[in-house]
Formats: sequence, structure tokens, C-alpha cells
Amino acid sequence: MKIIKFTVEDQQGGRQEVEAPTDMGLSLMEILKASEYPILATCGGMALCATCHVEILEGQAGLGNATDTELDQLENLPEYFPTSRLACQIRIGDQLEGAVIKLRGEDVV
Repeated sequence: MKIIKFTVEDQQGGRQEVEAPTDMGLSLMEILKASEYPILATCGGMALCATCHVEILEGQAGLGNATDTELDQLENLPEYFPTSRLACQIRIGDQLEGAVIKLRGEDVV
């Protein structure tokens, strides 16, 4: 099993390294929830609610472009950044190695 490491910045600016397996087909949202970050993920990962909004501070290039469905949700948010993504739409893989991800979704669980 291959493990990658990336950094998560919470709403208060604290950073913590997270490890995740690349061979289980998990999404970034699932890893963040399993790591007990306050991700609502109201729609369960269907790109319908944008409560798993994150900003990719480092490592954006390897992730590819957001889908039209993802962009539709992001564009409806009060705060939307060029590096915004939905964590449910990012699969855990080598492209996330060393990335820095800032939590942007609602911070209430």
C-alpha cells in the first residue's frame, strides 16, 4: 500500500500533515472526514452542495481542472478562489503528494 502525505490548513491557520493511502479509491473529502476535520459534506460527495470547499494553496498543477459540475457549485459560493476545489471531486493519488490544502467549507459539523 502506497501512502502519500499532504498538509491541511484549518480555518484558524493551523497546519497538520495528513497521510492517506493511494490504493483505496478514496476522495480528499473522505480522508478529511476520517481525519476528523469539520467537513459537512452534506450531499455525500456528489458535487451538489459545496460544503467540502477547499483551496489548494500548493500542488494545484497536478490536480487538473475542475469539472463543469464542480465549477457550477464553486461559483455559487460567497467566497470563491481561482484555486478553489470541492474535496469530494479530488481522488487521493500521487498528484496530492506534498500539496497544501486550506479548508474553506462551513466550519460547523
